[in-house]
Amino acid sequence: MSEPEPDRMIESEPGRSGPSGRTPRAGRGRHDDDTPPEAIVAIPLRHPWRNVVAVLLILGLAVFVLDAAQRADYGWPDVGKYIFDRRISQAAWVTLWLTVYAMIGAIVIGLLLAIMRLSPNPVLKSIAWLYIWIFRGTPVYVQLVFWGIVSLIYPVFTLGIPFVEPWVTIPNEVFTNLFITAVIGLALNEAAYMSEIVRAGLLSVDQGQEEASTALAMSWGQTMRYVVVPQAMKIIIPPTGNEVISMLKTTSLVAAIPLSIDLYGVSRGISAVTFTPVPLLIVASLWYLLFTSILMVGQHFIEKRFSRGTGRVKTGKEPATSGPAPTAVPGGPTPPVSTDFGGKG
Repeated sequence: MSEPEPDRMIESEPGRSGPSGRTPRAGRGRHDDDTPPEAIVAIPLRHPWRNVVAVLLILGLAVFVLDAAQRADYGWPDVGKYIFDRRISQAAWVTLWLTVYAMIGAIVIGLLLAIMRLSPNPVLKSIAWLYIWIFRGTPVYVQLVFWGIVSLIYPVFTLGIPFVEPWVTIPNEVFTNLFITAVIGLALNEAAYMSEIVRAGLLSVDQGQEEASTALAMSWGQTMRYVVVPQAMKIIIPPTGNEVISMLKTTSLVAAIPLSIDLYGVSRGISAVTFTPVPLLIVASLWYLLFTSILMVGQHFIEKRFSRGTGRVKTGKEPATSGPAPTAVPGGPTPPVSTDFGGKG
């Protein structure tokens, strides 16, 4: 009786056929040669209807542009005449400064309201909620009309005890300036929206970040400056940029105060004299488009700046070529393992 063979799973040497005439498979983790694997040829899916829709949209846009260029009602000569008119350019600067001042005031007041909403004091929280409820629940045009007549309702500001001779009487010279009145009205309305944006950004930061900062003996100001606010800015910046663009267009409503030195007010005044409303509307729209385009470009770079470290921005330092992943070979050196998992480590 013959003894069984000690091991029947021993591989044959490479290139040698086994008893059945077939070449045995290579062992796990080994390669028959050093040739790289064949590249996979990916065939992109075809979307014929997408191309058809794109062609139809382009044709429709071309037809509209050609038709508008031939219509005399648009008054293209008048558009070219008033597009760089001195009155229009000065009014455009007034609109721009209205936007800047109103947004600065809105951000400051909105930050205070957001802190009040997050305060444990129920009185501060209720006052902030009431403010937001009123200014978000009423139209901005109605608010501007009200601020325009404040000087009539309160010709003077008094300080004292009711039903007694006032101690101090101050003439109302603030709301008689229509530009300042417009800035105040726009800022107070926008602050209600900015407070919710700031509050959402602050709440998006995990509470463990503050606890870790406290454990590192950081003060509340240092925690907000170096830990909470930089992370919250990624949430605050995009909607804030949208609000700036929206504010630029909302300035056209200051006619309710009434303030008529802004871009829309001046263009409307010129059209009332020249009886060319459509060309002047086009002129005002072109200036609004110019400012909004500049703001959109600035918003893009600001968002890119505050998105660093989130893993969503390509730095361009990664190699463009992609090759097969390194394979571990028994007995060979172990390939390096990357510790970069993307995002925040």
